[in-house]
Amino acid sequence: MNLANWKNRRRGPAVAVAVLTSALLLPQAFRVRTACAATFEDDRAKKTITLVYIADLHAQLEPHPELFWSDRGDETAIAGGVARVGFAVQAIRRERPGSVLFMDAGDTFQGSAAAAWTEGKAVVPALNALKLDLAIPGNWEVVYGAQALQSRANELHYPMIASNIRWSDTKKLMFPPYLIKEVNGVRVAVVGFTDPDVPTRQPPSYSRGLTYDDESGLQALIDRVRGEERAEVVLLLTHVGLPKSIGLAERLSGVDAVLSGDTHERTYQPIVRNKTWVVEPGSFGSFLGRLDLTVNEGRVVDRRWELIELRSDRFGEDESIRHIVEETSAPFRSRLDATIGKTEVDLARYSVLETSLDAVLADAIRSATGADAALSNGFRFSPPTLAGPIRESDLWNWYPITTRLKTGKATGKQIREFWERELDHVFAKDPKMLFGGWLPRPSGMKVVFEAGAPKGKRTREIRIGGSLIEDERVYTIAACEREGDAPDTLCRIPHVKDPKVMDMTAHEAVRSYLKSHSPIKNPESGRVRAIDLPQVVRSQAIAK
Repeated sequence: MNLANWKNRRRGPAVAVAVLTSALLLPQAFRVRTACAATFEDDRAKKTITLVYIADLHAQLEPHPELFWSDRGDETAIAGGVARVGFAVQAIRRERPGSVLFMDAGDTFQGSAAAAWTEGKAVVPALNALKLDLAIPGNWEVVYGAQALQSRANELHYPMIASNIRWSDTKKLMFPPYLIKEVNGVRVAVVGFTDPDVPTRQPPSYSRGLTYDDESGLQALIDRVRGEERAEVVLLLTHVGLPKSIGLAERLSGVDAVLSGDTHERTYQPIVRNKTWVVEPGSFGSFLGRLDLTVNEGRVVDRRWELIELRSDRFGEDESIRHIVEETSAPFRSRLDATIGKTEVDLARYSVLETSLDAVLADAIRSATGADAALSNGFRFSPPTLAGPIRESDLWNWYPITTRLKTGKATGKQIREFWERELDHVFAKDPKMLFGGWLPRPSGMKVVFEAGAPKGKRTREIRIGGSLIEDERVYTIAACEREGDAPDTLCRIPHVKDPKVMDMTAHEAVRSYLKSHSPIKNPESGRVRAIDLPQVVRSQAIAK
């Protein structure tokens, strides 16, 4: 599809692409075979299973622009959409009948307008049409509350698993901790583990009624499925992010592969720790992860990994799933397509340090509040918004939740301490210390730091209004309210003075900003800069 015509399109036909061959589905796959003396009997005893999974769909049901990068440079193309995911998975199932296990690693029900307006219900019909085998909840699955999450899980035609979410009152697990399934004669165990930091990482009100266990019980669970459940292949399906998943692979034994989600990382080659492969399959339905495992006498002897880019010129769309998406979106179409502004540049959110998209959001918050500086959270969700009209659907991709703005007064010392904490959350050498998303996005403030410096000593200079901050001077800061935080906490800055929650929401602030500042030309860059990293850092795992 021509990108130049993308923003002017309302609904287009499915892209006609021939059924793909096995060779196209597995271009340049990364493969490792365990050395062994091969015999005819060995070959007959070998059984291959195909693990396919998505992560961090963020309710992106329709095709959308996607940014791809490589050593050859950046490229934007149309990709994704659950109908395209379904098309690709069905081709793999035809290639490997009875041998495919299809999974979802979480952050599925949040991230778009239709999802937000229906508490995730709009996503369910398309998910069921994909015929997934299982899923785990991500950190954003609680955005509509614990009961809504339980309801969405009950509406799915496949099980949701998680070994570490409990009801606060009964201490019982919300979901089964693992799933045992025979695939092509191989007994496979999938253990689910989601982010234990949800109660503090998300606004605390989201997970009210739930508690989250840490990883301490995982090894016993893995031993149980290996022993009592007689699993030949053990998979850990996680939503804790790639760096933490790597750490789990280093500490746990008996795991063949960690299938990671949360950080939207694109692992074109697996990361190997001990005998465990760790992979992550990108986000937004723009990618599909495929891992082929060959098993002989209860042992994995051959592995092949491929991160498949679901570009519209390579994959068609399943017509029945596309029809479901169209029906689901139809009641919201006029509202989704309403134009609220214009941009002359592509706006994207694909860098650890700063992004053009978040610069606009932070500027909108500062403009609405008149604060000395404003902060927007380091979110990862939202595909790019191309140059052209900005629609209501784009705004809900940027901010899939409605939160009121909040202001407060903080000293220079508090602001410095805030940045030191946030920098450690993103760049800590110990994966266990990583927390949340990417760096906060400032407006009216500039930060220079050293990512590789010790904890508490990373900031080099912080400027507000062009001047270096002073420890005792008081500055007015604006951000979004986090429901459930202490009244004097502002964007994880504790003990601010004169905290005030405004009637205006972040959405209203952005709409107002776009009305007076469209077209967006070139948001100021260089607001957050590391002296030991390039300005564009695509991967948090590599950055640290």
